Amino acid sequence: MSPVRAVLLDLDGTLIDSQSGIAASCLAALRALGHDPGEALDVKSVIGPPLEDILRALLRVYGDDRVDEAVVAYRQHYGEMGLLGSEPYAGIGDALQDMRRAGLRIYLATSKREVFARRILENLKLATYFDGIYGSVPGGERDHKPELLAHILSERDIRAAHSLMVGDRRHDIAGAHAVRMRGLGVLWGYGSRDELEAAGADQLVEGTADLARMVLSMLDG
Repeated sequence: MSPVRAVLLDLDGTLIDSQSGIAASCLAALRALGHDPGEALDVKSVIGPPLEDILRALLRVYGDDRVDEAVVAYRQHYGEMGLLGSEPYAGIGDALQDMRRAGLRIYLATSKREVFARRILENLKLATYFDGIYGSVPGGERDHKPELLAHILSERDIRAAHSLMVGDRRHDIAGAHAVRMRGLGVLWGYGSRDELEAAGADQLVEGTADLARMVLSMLDG
């Protein structure tokens, strides 16, 4: 009997362009703490890590260490409005469909709150492609990619050698390698080629039209 093949996919910068919604909620969080960054807040370079790391980087400019307060303000705004500011990258639906048809198990693995990730995928009509949706949860035990991926592998009884992590930032690649998975870097998201290569990505893929083919090639190789 052939082993189960599984692909674990990041969300922001991999499946969806969520920059506008994240920026709006970051702006709301900073304003809630009394800061005025203006309307043109550039968050592209910090999207990807856990939310606490994103807000810590943005607050550092103001010499402010109230990360926990910022997180509460961010999540309130994001749950009400920010998560609606997401769009799937062109071709992602087709790629998920092709991987599904090929018999792959498909799981979401995001640092975003799991409840928000599920709502986004349902809103964008992508949730049905997934065998499981996983993200961070209250308590912090799944905030970082290595812990999150280890949890998915264990809960779903997936062998690392027969699975693959796909993401756009170094955290995705490093997380995959930490649990002995291979990491495929995508070049349409928020991370650069240099970042993904420096992280040791096993392969890179240029466009969504090639995603399913590359995933299948790596899992079959």
